[in-house]
Amino acid sequence: MQSPNINYLHDHVFLGSAHDENARRTLWVVALTVVMMVGEITAGYVTGSMALLADGFHMATHAGALGIAAAAYAYAKRNASSQRFSFGTGKVGDLGGFASALILGMVSLGIGVESVMRLLQPTDVQFGTATLIAIAGLIVNIVSALLLGHGHSHGHDHDHHHDDHGHPHAPHGNDNNLKSAYVHVLADALTSVLAIAALLAGRYLGWVWLDPAMGIVGALVIARWAWTLMGVTAGVLLDQTDAHVAEEIRQLVEEPGDATITDLHVWRVGPQAHAAIVSVLGAATADADTIRERLQPVHEIRHLTVEFRPA
Repeated sequence: MQSPNINYLHDHVFLGSAHDENARRTLWVVALTVVMMVGEITAGYVTGSMALLADGFHMATHAGALGIAAAAYAYAKRNASSQRFSFGTGKVGDLGGFASALILGMVSLGIGVESVMRLLQPTDVQFGTATLIAIAGLIVNIVSALLLGHGHSHGHDHDHHHDDHGHPHAPHGNDNNLKSAYVHVLADALTSVLAIAALLAGRYLGWVWLDPAMGIVGALVIARWAWTLMGVTAGVLLDQTDAHVAEEIRQLVEEPGDATITDLHVWRVGPQAHAAIVSVLGAATADADTIRERLQPVHEIRHLTVEFRPA
């Protein structure tokens, strides 16, 4: 027996509470990245520095990935109420994050290959000019990180924080689209820091080999970030079961002893929203409305379907 739905009409808009703010921040970072990219490529042509040209085109890939993040925000907002999407567009950001992770992985591969080639066949480097550009790039990355907010954790996914009143406190770290943009900024910052250290060592200590060696280290770190981000976003796109929410549902439904869950599906439909389908076999003392009342404390659930069958 299906429970009567008190709110017969409801939407499926599962965008994050900070969706618009994060979209604006991402656009600003895209603009900064494009300006820096044009500056590096122009400087590379003017000075004849292949290092600057390479870094400029490398930044172009990050600009493209950040552009994907910005486009994902716009698309999700524009189609949030579209009937074409059964559960809304809350996961568009995760799709953008997965695409960005793939690009980040290719960037790390390119950096690694280029670094190995330069390690085997050293090339002349204009240390002074390259150092200044690397410092400028680092400044842009720091500003971008501040815009995106360093509190939006890039490596952790905290879906289940609660405040003092027992209500969920969902940080922006749940937004995998913003997380992907932040990881790209961190990757650029890391390459800038490693490049500055290597260029200074090459200029003053003669350690020319350190530049490509640092490139290899940076490529490995970036590859790990990309792999982690890919795993998180893939789990959302494939409707991976949220074990924490599923366990909480089981406890609330079955603890009274008059109902047993026979089928349970819990998945994420947005940065701060989960959907759940709960099939229950219960005694005459319970019904679908009873099950819904028991599940009210599970604030992560924004879309709940209950199927009740009497034992």
